[in-house]
Amino acid sequence: MTEDDAPDASSEDDAPYARRLDAARDRLRSGAGDALVLFPSTNLRYLTGYSEHPSERHFLLFVVPDADPVFLVPELSGEQVRAETAVDDVRTWGDDEDPVAAVGSVAADLALANDAPHVLVDDTMHARFTQDLHEVLPGATFGLASEVLADLRVIKDDAEVAALRRAGEAADAVIRELRADGDDVVGMTEADLARHIEDRLVANGGTGVSFETIVGSGPNGAMPHHTHGDRVIRAGDPVVLDFGTRVDGYPSDQTRTLVFGDASPPEGFREVHRVVREAQEAAVEAVEPGVTTGEVDAAAREVIEEAGYGEEFIHRTGHGVGLDVHEEPFVVAGGEREIEAGMVFSVEPGVYLPDEFGVRIEDLVVVTDDGCVRLNRTDRDWKTA
Repeated sequence: MTEDDAPDASSEDDAPYARRLDAARDRLRSGAGDALVLFPSTNLRYLTGYSEHPSERHFLLFVVPDADPVFLVPELSGEQVRAETAVDDVRTWGDDEDPVAAVGSVAADLALANDAPHVLVDDTMHARFTQDLHEVLPGATFGLASEVLADLRVIKDDAEVAALRRAGEAADAVIRELRADGDDVVGMTEADLARHIEDRLVANGGTGVSFETIVGSGPNGAMPHHTHGDRVIRAGDPVVLDFGTRVDGYPSDQTRTLVFGDASPPEGFREVHRVVREAQEAAVEAVEPGVTTGEVDAAAREVIEEAGYGEEFIHRTGHGVGLDVHEEPFVVAGGEREIEAGMVFSVEPGVYLPDEFGVRIEDLVVVTDDGCVRLNRTDRDWKTA
């Protein structure tokens, strides 16, 4: 994620971020911890709307139950943070100063140094900054910010769903263009096609890619996380296409398995594709509030197992999608988490036959009060003509 794709919080309604900060403080008051300490991450962006790349400089947000949040940032970032967030207390340190002393000063002002606080640090925080917190708070115990934030982030608000929908529309537009390309894809390398996809995602309103584009042709499609290489796409090859882009920082993530050219796909492919498509449909139909993630996974897995391909379905059925491409909830065998309205996650069963081909079909769904709505609308068939 880049600063360029971050909306200017000062030009938007700050209310969503104020609500999120209040909700985080409520969780702390309920006993989850005495403080959240975040650094540049999707957690920071979620709470404040501010996007920043991690660096060697101390750039920290402190959130405590009964005081206003405090930003501690490098002096060179101070003016920008004040302009682009609703956090009023922005403190800075200069390159000629000791940042650890500045951390200690904030901790003292927030009364964290007076006791043995339980501090929840950003899940992705660099060890360097965690060690500095240990230094200034020697009596503290530590946990992860996800103990508070995961359950807040898992339910998307209207603005988040709207951004996810627009990102999905950009990816859908590219799939439609690829179907129209048809025979023109034959003879391209996987890497060529990946670059073409990435160009078209931007042309259709996206910002960059949400993860490394997957173009798995022929036997490469049997490796679920093969990205793309120099293999030339031949007529009749099944091609697993898994890609996405971002809109306002929120990603799309969809997969189609297509066959280009006028040659027939390999033996067995039509049957495997039918099974995966039926499995995906069964899982989508199972989604509604109160159902567990494990039950959704089982709906897909049962179809594939009955067809005799259970051993070739080697990953979970889905994962939550928000500011991170992989986040809660995880739709996995035996999962006990109950689905709630507002959750967004992928439904992506697959069958992978080593040295032959793979098939995966993936859509994002947003859970409604009585079911779900797909955020990807394109044809799920394998044919391109």
